[in-house]
Amino acid sequence: MTVSLPSHAQIIVIGGGIIGCSTAYHLARDHKADVILLEQNRLTSGSTWHAAGLVGQLRSSASITQVLKYSVELYKNLAKETGLETGWKMTGCLRLACNEDRWIEYKRLATTAQSFGMEMHLLSPKEVKAMWPLMEVSDLVGASFLPTDGQASPSDIAQSLAKGARMHGAKLFEGVRVEGFDIENGCVIGVRTNHGRVACEKVVNCGGQWARQLGAMAGVSVPLQPVKHQYIITEKVDGLATDIATIRDPDRRTYFKEEVGGLVMGGYEPNPQSWTLGDVPGDFEFQLFGDDWDHFEQHMEQALARVPALETTGIKKMINGPESFTPDGNFILGAAPELANYYVGAGFNAFGIASGGGAGWVLAQWVAQGEAPMDLWVVDIRRFSDLHKDRDWVNERTLEAYGKHYTIGFPHEEYLSGRPRIVSPLYERLKAANACFGSKLGWERPNWFAAPGAEPKDVYSMGRQSWFDTVGEEHKAVRERVGVFDQSSFAKYEVRGKDAAEALSWIAANDVARAPGRLTYTQMLNSRGGIECDLTVARLAEDHFYVVTGTGFRTHDLAWIKDHIKPRLDAKIVDVTEGWGTLSVMGPKSRDVIAAITKADMSNGAFPFGHVREIEIAGHKVRALRVTYVGELGWELHMPIGATGDVYDALMKAGEKTGIAPAGYRALEALRLEKGYRAWGSDITPNDNPFQAGLGWAVKLKSTIAFMGREACEKAASAPLPKRLAAFTTDDPSIVLVGRETILRNGKQVGYLTSGGYGYTVGRPIGYGYIRDSAGVDDGYVQGGTYELVVAKDVVKAQVHLEPLYDPRNLKVKA
Repeated sequence: MTVSLPSHAQIIVIGGGIIGCSTAYHLARDHKADVILLEQNRLTSGSTWHAAGLVGQLRSSASITQVLKYSVELYKNLAKETGLETGWKMTGCLRLACNEDRWIEYKRLATTAQSFGMEMHLLSPKEVKAMWPLMEVSDLVGASFLPTDGQASPSDIAQSLAKGARMHGAKLFEGVRVEGFDIENGCVIGVRTNHGRVACEKVVNCGGQWARQLGAMAGVSVPLQPVKHQYIITEKVDGLATDIATIRDPDRRTYFKEEVGGLVMGGYEPNPQSWTLGDVPGDFEFQLFGDDWDHFEQHMEQALARVPALETTGIKKMINGPESFTPDGNFILGAAPELANYYVGAGFNAFGIASGGGAGWVLAQWVAQGEAPMDLWVVDIRRFSDLHKDRDWVNERTLEAYGKHYTIGFPHEEYLSGRPRIVSPLYERLKAANACFGSKLGWERPNWFAAPGAEPKDVYSMGRQSWFDTVGEEHKAVRERVGVFDQSSFAKYEVRGKDAAEALSWIAANDVARAPGRLTYTQMLNSRGGIECDLTVARLAEDHFYVVTGTGFRTHDLAWIKDHIKPRLDAKIVDVTEGWGTLSVMGPKSRDVIAAITKADMSNGAFPFGHVREIEIAGHKVRALRVTYVGELGWELHMPIGATGDVYDALMKAGEKTGIAPAGYRALEALRLEKGYRAWGSDITPNDNPFQAGLGWAVKLKSTIAFMGREACEKAASAPLPKRLAAFTTDDPSIVLVGRETILRNGKQVGYLTSGGYGYTVGRPIGYGYIRDSAGVDDGYVQGGTYELVVAKDVVKAQVHLEPLYDPRNLKVKA
C-alpha cells in the first residue's frame, strides 16, 4: 500500500510508541508545530504494547520526579480530551523492605518525597497486611506507600495520545520505514523513507529499540541495549480487590499489579539476557520471544513466598519481550551532540509508561525552543561519550544496570563491569599505592587510598562507610601538608582562531577575554540564566584558549560551546582530553614541592592566583594553572600525557620531606564542601542562576559585554532572590548527609539539600541546599531563622552558613 507523505514537515517524529505519540501530541498541542509522526509498522507495535504498565513517580532528581508527576496528571485527564480511556488507576504503590538497610533507604526516600512535595507513608508489617490481605508479611521490616502511584494500560495511553496529537493537527503515518537521512552542514534536511523523501527542519528519534540503528543512520550514537524482560498474567485470584495497590518487592526482585482480577508478576533478575548486539529486525511487530520458564523460575519462587495464593492460581500467559535499557539505568532525552537539529527520546528501562507523558512534554519543549526547559542532566544524551559507541561495552554495563534495578541504592556505589577501560599513565603506580578506584565516563580514578596491608575495597553501608577514617587522613594531608590528585580524566579543550576571544565572551558569563596568562573561572548560561557549564578558561595566547571541565561533562560542555559559537566567527574548539595528563598539587606546602623541581619562579608575586604559566618539570613543558577546588594553595599541572609519570615521580620524590601524599576523589569532595565550592549537577544546575548560587561575582554585569543569559541575569540581580544556596552543619557528627534531606526554617519546609558529606577539619557533617521564599531570600531572612534538617525522617538541629566553613587565609574554622 502506498502512503502519501507530505513533501515537507517542520518536525518529523520517528516511532509510534508511547514516547513518540506523547512527543507528537505535545508538539502539536503546546507549540502548534507542523509535525508528522512516522511509524514503520503500527502504533504501539514495538515494546509499548507488552509493557507491564506500572506508574511510579519518585526519583532522586527533582526534575525527573516533576516529569513523572506530570505523566500521572496527564493520564488522569487525557480521556476527557480525546474520548479514549487510558486505563489509569491510582491504586498507590507499596514498596516492601525485608532488611534494615532497605528500611533506611525507604526512610531516606520518604524524606526525598517530602522534599519534592510528595506524600509517602512508612507502614508496619501489620498495616501492610491490612492493605494487602493475601500477602505474606512475616519477613517484612516495613513498607513505604506512595498513594498517588498507580497503573495504566500502555497501548490505550499511546492510542489516546495519538488521537490527541491528530486533534491538534499532527499527522501520523503507519507503515513508513525510515531508510536514511539527508545531512547538510551538520543538520538533517530530509528523511528518506520507503514511501519517499520528506524535507524537514528537525527530527526526533523516538524509535524505541530501533533508536540505536536510527541514530547510526545519521551518525548519532544512541547507547541502549534491548534486554529480554518477562512477566506472567495469572487467572483470577480469589479475594484480590480490583483497586489493590501495586507492589514492588525489591529484596525478592519482583513486582505485582492487579489485572482483571488476577495478577501481573515480573521481576529484575541479577542474570538478565540481552537480545541482540546487531540491528533489531524492522518487521519485529507485535512479537514476543518464546516462554523461558527456566529463567523465570527464580521469580516464581520469590512470588510464591510473597503471595502464597499463587500456588493454586493458574497462569494465563507469559509475556517475554524486549525492552530498551541503558548503561546507567536512566532514559535518554535531548539534542544529539553530533547534529544541530536531531533529538532523541529513547531507552526508557521499562519506565516508558511512567515516563511517557512527562518525557514527551519536556522533549517537545526542548525541540521547539532548542533548549531544555529544566535540569534534565541525568537523562541528557550528552552525558555519554565515545566509549558508549562500543556495543559490547554498552551491553555488558547495561546488563549490570538491569541487575541493579531492585538492589539497595547505597551512596557512592560504583559499577564493576567493563573495567578498567580508560586508565591514566599513573594507574599502576596508584594501584601499587593501594588505591581504591572508581570509574567516571570510562576513566579509572582513585577514590581513596587504603592503609598499607589493608584491602582497597569499598564496603557499602547506609551509615559511615569503610573508607571514612582513611579519607580523613588524606583530607588532613591536603589541609596541613600537600596532596596530589590524579585528575587526568578532566575534559580538556583548546579553542583557537582570531575570533576565539569574541566567541568565548558571548558564551561565558565571566570575562574570559583577559590578557594571555590569565585564568578565569566561569559559568556558561542558558537563556533563562541557568547554569549549563561550570569550568575554567585559560588564555594561553591572543588566539589560543585552554578550557578545563569535569570528567562527566565532556560531551555536554564541548557540544554546548560548539552549539553557541556564533556563525562566521574564526573560532574552532577541539577536544584534547587524552593528550594531557593532569596532576593537582594542593596544600600549604605545594609551592615548596613544585619550586624544588622547576626553575620557574613560583612565588606569589611572579605567579599569582588565577594565572597560567608554562614551566618545566623533569624535562617536560607543563601548563601550570594556579587554581584550587580544595581551598588551599595549589596548582593544576597539565602536561603531555606521556610525561605524567615523570612529573608525578618528581613531585613525590621532592615531597618526601614535606609528607606529600596521594589523595582521591572522596577527599576532594570533603575538602570542597568545607570551602563552599559548588558542584555542577547538584549544587548548581540549569535550574539555578549564579546569583541564587552565590556566584554573582563571576558574572560580568559591570561590563557592557553581551553574553548569553545576560538579560536574565540583569533581572535576577535587580530583584529579590526567590531562593539562595546556603551551607548547613549538624552538631551530631554521626549524621550522614547524602543530599535531598528536607530543610526546615522555623519548622516550615523551605527547601532540600543538593549535596551532602562530611568536613574533617570542621568535624561536622556538611550539606548545601537552596532556601526558598517567594517574597525573597536575603542575608537577614537566612540568618533570622532557626534551622533543622529532616534526615531519613528524623528531625535534626542544624546551623546555617553563608560564608565558607573553612578559610585558609586566616585559618578560620567555623562551627
